[in-house]
Amino acid sequence: MPLLQFHVFEGRSDQEIAALLDATHRVVLDVFHVPLRDRYQIVHEHKPSRVRFEDTGLGIPRSDKFVLVQITTQRHPTEQKTGFYQKLCAELERSCGIKPTDVMVSIVENTLADWSFGHGRAQFLTGELHGAMQDATSAPRGPKQPAELAGASPGRST
Repeated sequence: MPLLQFHVFEGRSDQEIAALLDATHRVVLDVFHVPLRDRYQIVHEHKPSRVRFEDTGLGIPRSDKFVLVQITTQRHPTEQKTGFYQKLCAELERSCGIKPTDVMVSIVENTLADWSFGHGRAQFLTGELHGAMQDATSAPRGPKQPAELAGASPGRST
């Protein structure tokens, strides 16, 4: 965890989607200090006539490269979230050519009891993920940003 859902307009290539997912995962690793294989990403592609991505009256121009990233995760400090927003925009522009005006993020917080990774157990509560039991507001476990992530295949963990 976290669980990331991407809402984009249909029509991007597999390579563009892979670049989007890999770039975002690099930022998640750096900012939220999750383990490398803690990667849960879902892409939802929408016909332009089926969604409205506006700007909440802020005058932010949008294009067909717009991406809404919805993150379900444990609680994180405000500074960590705002740092994520900034680093994500910079990385998506650098790696994918997506302008910061085309990046929207929504974070939904939950608790340790809200996750089961299989076998019908809440692994954070059972201790199976004992290292991950660390409170998200305490000291980070250290960033992990491997070089091999840049070449990761879509749909596979690295």
